[in-house]
Amino acid sequence: MKRLFTGIGIVAVAGILLTACSGTGQATNSANPNGAKYTYAVITHSGPGDAFWDRVKSGAEAAGSNYGATITYNADPDPAKQSQLIDNAVAQKVNGIVVSMANPEGLKTSIKAAVAAGIPVVTINSGIEESAAYGAITHIGQSETVAGQAVGNKLNDSSLNNVLCVIQEAGNVGLEQRCKAATSTFKGTMTNLQVDGTNDSEVKATIKSKLQADPSIDGVLTLGGQYALDAVGGVSESNSTAKVATFDLSEDVVADVQAGTILFAVDQQPYVQGFLGVTALFLDSTNGNIIGGGQPVYSGPAFVTKDNAAQVAQFAKNGTR
Repeated sequence: MKRLFTGIGIVAVAGILLTACSGTGQATNSANPNGAKYTYAVITHSGPGDAFWDRVKSGAEAAGSNYGATITYNADPDPAKQSQLIDNAVAQKVNGIVVSMANPEGLKTSIKAAVAAGIPVVTINSGIEESAAYGAITHIGQSETVAGQAVGNKLNDSSLNNVLCVIQEAGNVGLEQRCKAATSTFKGTMTNLQVDGTNDSEVKATIKSKLQADPSIDGVLTLGGQYALDAVGGVSESNSTAKVATFDLSEDVVADVQAGTILFAVDQQPYVQGFLGVTALFLDSTNGNIIGGGQPVYSGPAFVTKDNAAQVAQFAKNGTR
């Protein structure tokens, strides 16, 4: 599969034998030789109905199933409520916590309290800069700066001049970093557009209104796959010729890339973030391993374009891309 990975520190965690046959013919979990039962809490800032986070959850649950661990998944986009979820997991004495930090400062106290209680924490997706300072054993995700800069160059390659960068979550530092980094390498004009990501109809209407008001806009960059679909609808309904590009994938996004209605998508591989988040905790629990060597483990970025979309589509149908 043709892919472009940008950055350093990509770590592959593979080769763990999951089962072995005993002399009685019964399968045992050789990934967990000490036989202990582990419970890991996965706590993200996802809002309801976000397909991206469904893939993170699927990856985490798949890893838990492989390792014989119990996975509890909870999410709330409000940092105060997300902090409460972390505090609850600490009170329940889970064996580890996987957490996304869209608002690192809002979660700082709870994450440090978890670490102080002896519970290992792995951060995923957001908060790469604060992860180590808060005591997490590693971070798994992509550098939004590296990814955003690559996107800006990709937009230049498409000869775009006036682009909207659509931010669907107010206060999400990772999303803001994407737009800022894309702006730093894009040679044209890029303007941030704040929308309510919990309402797809409103997202489409806001983009449509902006395109109608300014016919010079020739590009729309969205920061989540489902919002790219909203943008495609907004472009169509406004009779605009603007091109749509996006961060993150879904099966529908891949289909639109194949059809040419989306220029490209940036894949940070959310399934990997969930799977490796749990894997990092499991390796620490069972063998004292810390992956990443003190550095973040990059899950992306990779570009999905018309050239390789058909290959990616076969995995998207499984709900893992």
